Amino acid sequence: MPKNLVKVGLVQMSCTESPKENLDKAITLIRDAAKKGAKIISLQEMFNTLYFCQTEDYAPFDYAEPIPGKTVEQLCKLAKKLKVVLIVPMFEKRTQGVYHNTAAVIDADGTYLGKYRKMHIPDDPGFYEKFYFTPGDLGFKVFKTRYANIGVLICWDQWYPEGARLTALQGAQILFYPTAIGWATTEHDQTVRAAQHNAWETIQRSHAIANGVFVAVANRVGTEYAPNSEDGLQFWGQSFISNPFGELLTKGSNANEEILLAECDLAQIDFYRQHWPFLRDRRIDMYHGITKRFVDEDA
Repeated sequence: MPKNLVKVGLVQMSCTESPKENLDKAITLIRDAAKKGAKIISLQEMFNTLYFCQTEDYAPFDYAEPIPGKTVEQLCKLAKKLKVVLIVPMFEKRTQGVYHNTAAVIDADGTYLGKYRKMHIPDDPGFYEKFYFTPGDLGFKVFKTRYANIGVLICWDQWYPEGARLTALQGAQILFYPTAIGWATTEHDQTVRAAQHNAWETIQRSHAIANGVFVAVANRVGTEYAPNSEDGLQFWGQSFISNPFGELLTKGSNANEEILLAECDLAQIDFYRQHWPFLRDRRIDMYHGITKRFVDEDA
């Protein structure tokens, strides 16, 4: 494969109550993706657990583990064997009482390169993440892997152009967004459902366009119910990879477990940034207000 071409793989899967079952399934799918030529493979947000943030409870804290820890160490060995880069999003226990929503990045030689901690933490019905996760404090990061310079952000981060921009400005060629998002099972209006999904996809494709980078989004599928409740989330899948002009290279279904693959030609970044020079024309001298919560005229 030419130097500028890298095949990206996304694992879209459902989860059970058993972290071991989820890990075993993910390993099987990673092996399959590698067999099909994927060189950088991303799992979805908190890939080895259910999305327990639908409620506030203390029991899920038992799922957390150090990063790096036993799961990451196991996947380091797998990455080395398969010669692939892995993005591994998990529930991190930093210390007693401090937890993060985190993604570990493993290079193709099995080296643990570091981690990204989710910066934007939602607190909405069905997504009570502030109860569990301390906001990330490592900043926006780029990881120089064997195959590409990649940036990793997580789910709710995907709505914020600032995160995408700051990661791209550090040299990221591909932005990965491991995700766990879906429709409330109580929401039956198909028009509303379509609008929600369209907004989600549009904002992320816009990051590709505005920054001239590839964007790869791995979302989960399946329906998960809150404990002792008939209310839950139907995860809408539809993982995708877009090129630096926001065009879809591949897109998953809204219900099936699958591996998505796309060849990303990193030389296209130069092409699109030359023809649509958004980075050149940024008025960095006029953006001071971006660091304020809201710019009040009378302030």
